[in-house]
Amino acid sequence: MISPLAYIHPEAKIGENVEIAPFVFIDKNVVIGDNNKIMANTNILYGSRIGNGNTIFPGAVIGAIPQDLKFQGEETTAEIGDNNLIRENVTINRGTAAKGRTIVGSNNLLMEGMHVAHDALIGNGCIIGNSTKMAGEIVIDDNAIISANVLMHQFCHVGSYVMIQGGCRFSKDIPPYIIAGREPIAFCGINIIGLRRRGFTNELIESIHNAYRIIYQSGLNTTDALNKIEDEFEKSPEIDYIIDFIRNSERGIIK
Repeated sequence: MISPLAYIHPEAKIGENVEIAPFVFIDKNVVIGDNNKIMANTNILYGSRIGNGNTIFPGAVIGAIPQDLKFQGEETTAEIGDNNLIRENVTINRGTAAKGRTIVGSNNLLMEGMHVAHDALIGNGCIIGNSTKMAGEIVIDDNAIISANVLMHQFCHVGSYVMIQGGCRFSKDIPPYIIAGREPIAFCGINIIGLRRRGFTNELIESIHNAYRIIYQSGLNTTDALNKIEDEFEKSPEIDYIIDFIRNSERGIIK
C-alpha cells in the first residue's frame, strides 16, 4: 500500500490501510489516520494532522508554512478531519500564533486549486469550488457551498447552508441560509432548493424567508430588525442562529 518511491520521515505516524502513491513526501511531525488514500506528488508537511478515510489527489500541499510575514516558525498545525475529498493542487497552510491551527472538518469536498490560508476554520459537509481562495482566519460553517473562483477576505465568516455564486469577492460576512451573488456581492434571496434538499420543512423555510425580509427589505436598521424578529417570531434553533450570527458579526453582513 506504500510505494517504495514515496518518502516518509521515520518520525511520521501512519495509520492502518493507508495507500501512499509514488513521489509522495511526508514530513516529520505528521500524523495520518486510517484508510486514507494519498495520490502521487502530494506533500504533507510538518504539523499536519489527518484523520480517517480521506482521499488526497495529486499535487495537494498540506501543512505548508503560512503566507503571513508575521509567522516566526512557531509550533502550529494543519488539521484535517475524516472522509474529505481534497482534489488536485489544493493548498492548506498551517496556523500561526494567532490561533495555532488551521482546521478543515469532515465530509468536505475541496475542489482543484483552492487555497485555505492560516488559522482558517472550515466546518463539515462543505463544497468549495475550483480556484476559490480563502484568506487567513476565515470561518466557514457547516454545509456551505462556495462556487469556483470566489475570493474571501481575511476574518470573514460564512454561515451554514449558504450558496455563494462563482466569481464573487467579498469582505463582509455572509449570514446563513442565503444565496449571495452579483457584483458587488449582495443578498439574492434564501437558498430554498438547498434547504429543501437538506430536509428543511416548508414552514421552517418560510420562517427563515420572513426573517430575511425584515433584515433586508423592511427599511429597519440591523439592530431594530433583529429585535423585531426576536419579538415576533416563534423561537427555533434556525432563527436563533440567524440572530446570533448577525449580532456577533465583526465585519458586518453583505447588503
